[in-house]
Amino acid sequence: MRRKTLDLILTAGGAALMVVLLAAGALLMWGSNFTDHEVRNQLSMQHVYFPPAAAFAHAKAGTEITPTMKPYLLQYAGQEVLTGAQAQAYATHFIRVHLSEMPYGGVYSKVSAAAMAKPTTAALAAEVQTVFRGTTLRAMLLEAYGFSVFGQLAFDGALAAFCAAFVMLILTGLGLWHIQRTPAEAEFPKAFSVARGKAA
Repeated sequence: MRRKTLDLILTAGGAALMVVLLAAGALLMWGSNFTDHEVRNQLSMQHVYFPPAAAFAHAKAGTEITPTMKPYLLQYAGQEVLTGAQAQAYATHFIRVHLSEMPYGGVYSKVSAAAMAKPTTAALAAEVQTVFRGTTLRAMLLEAYGFSVFGQLAFDGALAAFCAAFVMLILTGLGLWHIQRTPAEAEFPKAFSVARGKAA
């Protein structure tokens, strides 16, 4: 096979792969931007805010802010929950902590079963509603967090695709440069070209 022909095939393949990587990177970037926008949009509709900084100054067990919350929530004090990271922090280190302090550990199925066993107990009925609301909000926030992770993975994938496309661009350029420097009569493999030369 002529060396120029082989170089052309490899260079064309590299160029095609570069185009594919650019398209993949563009789609992944679009997916990342779409996910981030939707997560932010859906969270903003809930109007959930972290407690103000003043509340963290007097953190105490059994109150709104416990000492275990400070390392995770203080950085977001007073902010609205708008990102996946904020949603995860609020759901895990605020709602879950308060649910765990409620009767039956704030587990909805247990509280509900206890309320059904004692249907005339108003306190248990109120607990069911509180736990249900807290569990529902926590689930919604964690779902937003999950989608934000997918968005971050798509962003990382887009960067990787663009970097790979850049590498292929360089390799394609080197391939074109090599084609220009290769003699038209050169064969591949080189031993085949030498053997032909001797036979002639």
